[in-house]
Amino acid sequence: MGFHTFDPESADKLEDASRYRYLSREELVGALDLDPDRSAVADFGSGTGFYTDDVAPFASEVRAVDVQSEMHELYREKGVPENVSLVTADIGDLPFADGELDAAFSTMTFHEFAGDGHGDGAADRAGADDRSGAEVEVARVLREGGRFVVGDWSANGDGESGPPVGERYDRDEAVELLENAGFSVVRADERPETFFVVAER
Repeated sequence: MGFHTFDPESADKLEDASRYRYLSREELVGALDLDPDRSAVADFGSGTGFYTDDVAPFASEVRAVDVQSEMHELYREKGVPENVSLVTADIGDLPFADGELDAAFSTMTFHEFAGDGHGDGAADRAGADDRSGAEVEVARVLREGGRFVVGDWSANGDGESGPPVGERYDRDEAVELLENAGFSVVRADERPETFFVVAER
């Protein structure tokens, strides 16, 4: 992932039901548009599996992908659903074949891995010719027509919750990154503290 990852020592915050204030299970699952009998889905930046657990009943298999093995250890302690496999990997180098996944999602972690480095601010990272960010790798592992759903902290937020504002993208920057990676954006909402984007490969 990128320049900021969530501290495993604060992982109890990842299990706080108040997270649904920013993204509900219903909105996430609805946006993924899954077939429960044949959908292979990945949660990028899965942490302790808070949203992974919500998606698992609606998919045939889910890959919980996180760069920190400590997060997987905490998820195991909590209990992992039978159709969820834990994958320790960087989003920029996924151990999946081309088109292997039917859908993917990222909840409050897009800012950790998107773009090509994190130098002088999010706007600079969303350059029109940048095709080396992890979102390009996400596009590679999704089948044609597969959805990538992103809910993340917005650079337009006030920063009272989540990472510092300077480490975030806003909706338009996220859309630009995804479109540059070959996605077609079908929904893009800017909210008081977050943005929500639905894109198709």
